[in-house]
Amino acid sequence: MHAWEAIQKTLNHIEEHLGEEIQIEELAETAVLSLFYYQRLFTRLVKTSVRDYIKLRRLAKSLTMLRDKENRIIDIAMEFGFGSHVTFTRAFKETYGITPSQYRDKPIGLQNFDKPDLSLGYIVVDEGVPLISDGLVLEMNRKFLEEPINFLGVTGYYPFRYGKMFGERTGVDMVGEIWDRFFRVLPNITHISEGRWVGVSYHGDAPNGYSSYFVGAEVNNGQKKPGFTNWQLPIREYVVCGFESENHEQMIIGLGKAMKYTRFWLKKHNLIADGFFPEMYYKSASDISYVELWIPFRIREK
Repeated sequence: MHAWEAIQKTLNHIEEHLGEEIQIEELAETAVLSLFYYQRLFTRLVKTSVRDYIKLRRLAKSLTMLRDKENRIIDIAMEFGFGSHVTFTRAFKETYGITPSQYRDKPIGLQNFDKPDLSLGYIVVDEGVPLISDGLVLEMNRKFLEEPINFLGVTGYYPFRYGKMFGERTGVDMVGEIWDRFFRVLPNITHISEGRWVGVSYHGDAPNGYSSYFVGAEVNNGQKKPGFTNWQLPIREYVVCGFESENHEQMIIGLGKAMKYTRFWLKKHNLIADGFFPEMYYKSASDISYVELWIPFRIREK
């Protein structure tokens, strides 16, 4: 068994027993590693300590119960092993920047530390070959865009922490707030009826510590509107990672996995992302959504 497989085995165990007492010594035994080496390897692969990971996953799971006002906060705290209302509230605020009571009164979008699939950092697939990750099917391809795609929408900023990817950051979901603003003004945009939506991260004019983020609907070339921003996906070659999702929660988790795997896939092919990171969303008559990451790339310098 590879080292990452041993850690993944314990990640699966943690996820199945979040409502129970979890001993790190037992996790080390499950991984067939010494306590010292298990904790060291876990932190290296998961990018946080074992104790912090358990806390972050419990907090993420608590959000569903918090949205139901029939559940008392003290009961939720005890359900997920925090011991007291005070301990739960402190951990929640340290992680998300708001208290459980504030979230309950106004449920806003929050970023969670998702359960990782460590295989996405070790398995290389060829173009056009599906890769399955916890029921999610990813597929990598290279595509050359022969005509630019034009979008009209809104922009905003979100805090950027180098080395922390989607699914590894916690706090208020400022990108989600930009999407909410886009949907509020979408009726004012004359867009292509069956066109795509895009969300794209780029530096732009963002202040230090932040990244710019644009959300827009596909429009005809040259279309403009006061108060809105134009963005264009330019002619060039891209690495495209596509996947389907059955609901919003699965789509968010899928985005994190797709981003991580695309970065790994590029590195294994001696490539690096080049400047901006578009997410393309395709409309569907069913509940299943199709999403693609269109990543511009260049040769990685040795």
